[in-house]
Amino acid sequence: MSDNATAPVWAGRLLAARNSKGWSQRELAQELARASDKPLPELPNVIRRIRGHETGEHRPDAFYTQLYCKAFGLTEDQLFGTIIKPVPTLALPTLAPDPDLYERITRAIEHPSRVDLATVEWLEHCLAEHRRVEDTIGSRPLLPLIHAQLSTVADLARGARGPLADRAVAALAQYAQFLAWMCQDSRQHAAALAWYDRSHAWAVEAGDACLASTTLNMRAHQAWSLGDAQRCIRLAEASRWHDGRTTYGVQGMAAQMAGRGHAQLGEANQARTRLAEAEDLIRTAAEHPENEPPWMYFYDEGWFLMQRGMAELELGDGRRATDFIMRGLSTLPESYRRDRAWYGACLTRAHILQGDIEAATTVATDVAQDAVTLNAYAVKELRRAAHEIAKASASGAKTITAALAHGSR
Repeated sequence: MSDNATAPVWAGRLLAARNSKGWSQRELAQELARASDKPLPELPNVIRRIRGHETGEHRPDAFYTQLYCKAFGLTEDQLFGTIIKPVPTLALPTLAPDPDLYERITRAIEHPSRVDLATVEWLEHCLAEHRRVEDTIGSRPLLPLIHAQLSTVADLARGARGPLADRAVAALAQYAQFLAWMCQDSRQHAAALAWYDRSHAWAVEAGDACLASTTLNMRAHQAWSLGDAQRCIRLAEASRWHDGRTTYGVQGMAAQMAGRGHAQLGEANQARTRLAEAEDLIRTAAEHPENEPPWMYFYDEGWFLMQRGMAELELGDGRRATDFIMRGLSTLPESYRRDRAWYGACLTRAHILQGDIEAATTVATDVAQDAVTLNAYAVKELRRAAHEIAKASASGAKTITAALAHGSR
């Protein structure tokens, strides 16, 4: 199977198109059969073919190319070509430049010393759009695209001169930070760490304290996800060295990461103290969201409630965890499928802590499909939940396991 980070751009587009429809590979195979004028092989064989196409092992031949276009309602150029020729992107209408900007971008790609502000602004816009798409389709389809874009931005940053150089290097740092996050989300931890370090170095070079701080916060999150609570706390505290030059939201993220580290150690007082500090900072940030950097678009009071719920889950307080996560989830848009799967898995375990197996089973089965498709961490949590239910000799474990198995088909 091709590695996510090196899969061809067309394979990422194909996977993104299926995820955008909410189809499983089995459902896509059925759609291809309906679109075809002649009989296709047995369904399992078509599913295997789709899997090979989506991983980049085999490029679709002319027949399957046309079937995919019919099924998705896209042109061949939209699905398999490069919509914006100088820089590969997903087929998003908001990313199509006008003729003048298209010419500027092309000229800058060919001669990086000609990079101008309009080109850098378009690249920043491109990154912002892909961040939001990733909330819905997950990291896998975007990894090869962002790799390709980062290479282009690096060339442009080397060619930028004067005040534009800092802006271009800061954009480069943002691309590296997003790439690091997607590697982490895909459980490529060594690659994530390397890109976080690269992002931090570029952020410091550009004088972007908010991004330098954020990369340390994200490294703290990575440490937490690996169970290294001490490192999580140290990195979160190191992020606070930039206080005074960062926004309230970025400072709030650092405080809540430290709180989650203390919760992972079972240190309830320290955890809740840090989380209370974070809550004050995030509420202050919410008064002027326009002051926050673009990558903080998702971080609001609802998101913070779910962070508190995760901390209470670590501390073993099922009632508090359930309350915080449910309140936070009520504010989370349906389009955030990857994150709704994760917090649904957390809510499942919170219900188990309270002994409410029926509620846990209901939540788990509701999010199982998106967990399998978009969030390996959520799958791990749901399997853990099924194991805990089975140990308690309660019904529900088989239901969760079956839902996960169905989602993987």
